Amino acid sequence: MELNYIHPNFELNGERYSIEELIELSNVWVNGTEEYLIDLGNLIIQWFNTDDYVSLTTSGTTGSPKVIQLKKEAMVYSAKATGTFFDIKSSSNALLCMSTKYVGGKLMFIRALILGWKLDVKEPTARPLLGSTKVYDFVAMVPMQVENSLVELAYVKKLIIGGAKVNKRLVEKLQLLDTKVYETYGMTETITHIAAKLVGTDIFSVLPHANVSMDARECLVISAPTVNPDLVVTNDLVEIISNKEFKWRGRVDNVINSGGVKLFPEQIEEKLAKRIPYRFFVASKEDDYLGNKLVLVIESEEYTLDGDVFEDLSKYEKPREIQFKSKFVETETGKIIRRKNIQ
Repeated sequence: MELNYIHPNFELNGERYSIEELIELSNVWVNGTEEYLIDLGNLIIQWFNTDDYVSLTTSGTTGSPKVIQLKKEAMVYSAKATGTFFDIKSSSNALLCMSTKYVGGKLMFIRALILGWKLDVKEPTARPLLGSTKVYDFVAMVPMQVENSLVELAYVKKLIIGGAKVNKRLVEKLQLLDTKVYETYGMTETITHIAAKLVGTDIFSVLPHANVSMDARECLVISAPTVNPDLVVTNDLVEIISNKEFKWRGRVDNVINSGGVKLFPEQIEEKLAKRIPYRFFVASKEDDYLGNKLVLVIESEEYTLDGDVFEDLSKYEKPREIQFKSKFVETETGKIIRRKNIQ
């Protein structure tokens, strides 16, 4: 596979570049002061060097961030699968507004380079489309950016959301828009997403380069040999529809055994989503009587919850303790690090 390649229709911020010109521009960026351009410049320099991999820092959601290596060939396969699945043609207008320090931002650039998109790069702020009236065919954002960009999404035809789960309140707002909005499923080990679903629907459809199955724990197993030669065994509880479709139920490592009853935090959070006007999550805390008790943690100053907040929950699903935290600890992509937010 030829890696030292730029699609003839590729444009970056309205300009066309040769490989030499792109590297020259990147060297200017990495010696500058804009962090997002430094990260992008380093990616471009890595992409066109003689190594067959790109170094990447993981987000640190479930542990300490670590540096890993992604094969360039696998990144190309992933990019092509995305273009096919979402039907984003050469010369489409695309926007990169995620950090290229992480896999989602890196792949957005590589897709544009390989598939010949006209890519605009903006600083990955909370509201990257503010003031823009340009129509984009394809944009990727994290949920926090989407929440702050609902007005500007009128200028986006297709939007993919990654980096963190989309909450129910945001889903309801997005369903009022003409934009086609997809929630994606993937991880660093699969070189970004291997599946996607329209927001408001339950079933993930798998991209053409992957197939899925389930292990004895009822957790998702991913086969995507063009991006990872090994089977990727996840901790995501799923319902398998076919090798190309699945429903996500929650994380097996989040499941709480409270007094012998298995509780699924993500399902409880879904029931509470309309009744708590702040970000929140449920988790467990050691308890002498129950072994583990259910705790509700809300990102807010302390207040008294209305009596009907828990009316959709079974008696076992009702929190035994409520905690308030003024600001959640989270990753740069907006994922809440649960273990660091429980008192």
